[in-house]
Amino acid sequence: MKILSARQIKACDIATVNAGISSLNLMEKAAAKCVEWIESHFKSAQKFLIFCGSGNNGGDGFAIARMLYEKGFDVEVFIDKDHLNFSPDAEANLRKIKHISGIEIKDYDRFSKVNKEKTIIIDAIFGYGLNRKLTGKVKNIVEKLNEISLPKISVDIPTGLYADYLTESASTVFKADFTLTFKFYKRSFLHAETGKFCGEVTVLDIDLDKDFITNTSTDYFTIDEDLIRSIYKPRNEFSHKGTYGKSILVGGSYGKVGAVLMAAKSALKTGSGLTFTMAPKCGYEILQSQVPEAMFVNSGENYIDTIEIQEKSVYGIGPGLGKENITKDALFDFLKSYSEPVVLDADALNILAENQKLDLIPKHSVITPHPLEFERLFGKTQNSFERVELASAKALELNLFIILKDHHTAVITPEQKVFYNITGNSGMAKGGSGDVLTGIIISLISQKYDIEKACIFGVWLHGKAGDFAAAEFSKEAMLPTDLIDKIGNVYQYLNI
Repeated sequence: MKILSARQIKACDIATVNAGISSLNLMEKAAAKCVEWIESHFKSAQKFLIFCGSGNNGGDGFAIARMLYEKGFDVEVFIDKDHLNFSPDAEANLRKIKHISGIEIKDYDRFSKVNKEKTIIIDAIFGYGLNRKLTGKVKNIVEKLNEISLPKISVDIPTGLYADYLTESASTVFKADFTLTFKFYKRSFLHAETGKFCGEVTVLDIDLDKDFITNTSTDYFTIDEDLIRSIYKPRNEFSHKGTYGKSILVGGSYGKVGAVLMAAKSALKTGSGLTFTMAPKCGYEILQSQVPEAMFVNSGENYIDTIEIQEKSVYGIGPGLGKENITKDALFDFLKSYSEPVVLDADALNILAENQKLDLIPKHSVITPHPLEFERLFGKTQNSFERVELASAKALELNLFIILKDHHTAVITPEQKVFYNITGNSGMAKGGSGDVLTGIIISLISQKYDIEKACIFGVWLHGKAGDFAAAEFSKEAMLPTDLIDKIGNVYQYLNI
């Protein structure tokens, strides 16, 4: 799914209206979608407190108030009565609720803190067009609402949040439990500093102009299920192990054999035809007993001292590798002699960063840094927005695919396209999850997925398996090995 900027979303709204639906009817459709979701998720709610601004976001709130009242809910609406210059559509919907005696319209100043059960707060004050910090009565009411422990819903975007970039430090932003947004994710939903205000995001389709969306260019996307189903290639019945490639996982060192073990297991579970582990002898018994399907190549005693080049193979290097001098030399020798794309993770990245040898990475390779590894490679950034922008510049400069691991992992291509993953959960924030991802990516490339598609499919598959694992074991108790075991469930899900 494309991610459009605030300016592009406004143009899309205009194009939709120009295509034949009035702006008031488009607002009605958006409000109806919100009410449908609210009614299905809060069936036992009794009262809704709806805070509206003077623009079209407020107009959505007025329409939602009317529809909820008509469905039998108790509704109160709050506005800033010092600023009554409403947009035409907001004014039209405000007039409609003024004629309903059962809906009381109050000033923000008349709101007092409530903690009544079965009461829901709805934020419809400012929408995606906001470009300044909250001040005055709006700032005060948002701060009051943030102190209340009742379920909170934002319409389109939490008030105070910008759509495309980071809010200023110490800005006041509404803290939603749920955000009901229209057609598109906003970039701010997908970054740690700003996404924390959004809660659970639901995208509602309100039939915005499809031609405009198709013809509008962007470098930002979310990895949604439609995209994944267009990438996924079910197995051909008339195939054999050679059809699905040869994956070589290079890693492990004394005390860190588990990392390459998990990478090998995940490569096999993802569908690699032939899988090898290149590891030191100290890991032989562990690897052969725990993952007998993977062949073992002895590459040292306690640390890797050589990386053998095998033809027609895809290499994933780094899990548990260690940074011993003999291992560093082995990595450099391999990269100087090998020109095909590789996947580099963990200690392979740390070695390259410490020795400033990024020029050795073959073109179109994949690197998978977490934020600290990224900093070691490319330098400090002030926030995750800057980190993505720097990663985009480096992907172009070095002709690499960068999988920038985070809560919403981003796949960044050499063409500077950014694909944000929306599967996964905080239960995956455990040592070993990255090793599992390396195995998945290697396996998909081995199976002849285009590298860009392998990265996109891989991070989605990784996150979806994590969601299945969390559902069964909980976020706290799930393990990276549970994630591996759920890869098969994801394939079954795709084949339904």
